[in-house]
Amino acid sequence: METVQQLIVCGGCNAKIGPGNLGDLLADLPKATNENLLVGFDSTDDAAVIKLRDDLAIIQTLDFFPTMVTDPYLFGKIAAANALSDVYAMGGEVLSALNIVAFPEEKDLNILKEILRGGAEKVQEAGAILAGGHSIHDQSVKYGLSVTGTIDPTKIYQNNTCQQGDHLILTKPLGVSIITVGYSAEEISEEAFVKATTSMETLNKYAMDIIRKYSINSCTDVTGFGLAGHLHEMLNERFSAEIQSKNLPYFEEAYQGAKEFILTAGGQRNRNYMEAKIDFQIDDFGIEELLFDPQTSGGLLVSVPAEEAAALVQELQAADIPAQDFGVVIEKQKTELIVY
Repeated sequence: METVQQLIVCGGCNAKIGPGNLGDLLADLPKATNENLLVGFDSTDDAAVIKLRDDLAIIQTLDFFPTMVTDPYLFGKIAAANALSDVYAMGGEVLSALNIVAFPEEKDLNILKEILRGGAEKVQEAGAILAGGHSIHDQSVKYGLSVTGTIDPTKIYQNNTCQQGDHLILTKPLGVSIITVGYSAEEISEEAFVKATTSMETLNKYAMDIIRKYSINSCTDVTGFGLAGHLHEMLNERFSAEIQSKNLPYFEEAYQGAKEFILTAGGQRNRNYMEAKIDFQIDDFGIEELLFDPQTSGGLLVSVPAEEAAALVQELQAADIPAQDFGVVIEKQKTELIVY
């Protein structure tokens, strides 16, 4: 097979509009009022949920972005895994997907073929139907999926329904944006890059297959707003959380890279929005950046009753899912996050 040209690195979930700006944009939009809309954009959740009948609802979501890696096939896999994740974050099963493509008119179409091949393989791995899509010409390459899933309306996981005393569990390590940016600047090793991209292309399906067995109060996937931003949504202005930094799952080279000031634009947007809401009781810039780092196809953030947390982590780890119990939901404090 002919060698396929590489892509220009410019995005992933690091390209998302910042949480503060996005909230302002959505605030004045007309709100949908329909008894069958169980979850809409007013709750800033991961996907919309629409009830079809008492025992069936559909989940609708879409996600696309510019590439964060140079390999088109790898980009396709990561972008697809990221888009499919929203359905898993709601507790659902993926039914079908449609491609979303923006591609420069003058670029080699073999590049696009490799992107679509990677995406198609992930949709197939999810057990879903790839039913078509839409493409346009654009100055930069962008790819993602519109995804439809199914769920029992009584078993929806929402991103803002945690309860006091819940333990917080994360199923993938933090730091993928620091690693991809550092690798493109030749400041991070190829070994670390491979670990990060392997994590990004891993479907959250396998973690959710285990998580569903437990009494989950809240769930979301950690993407462009970073762990701090998505935990802010989960606490929903009702609670605070204590974070034990020693228990955070992260890539060691991402931590070292952050301490050496390998930073991302999205991470700084997240810091600007969240910094005043966090009480850092440790002096560790690397940990700070890991909390703000935008995750592309990041792990599931789960809020689970304390008595079930250890068993859930143990079962996830037994399935080679690097989950960690890193924090506890507590009563409302002056700051939302207290980091030890």
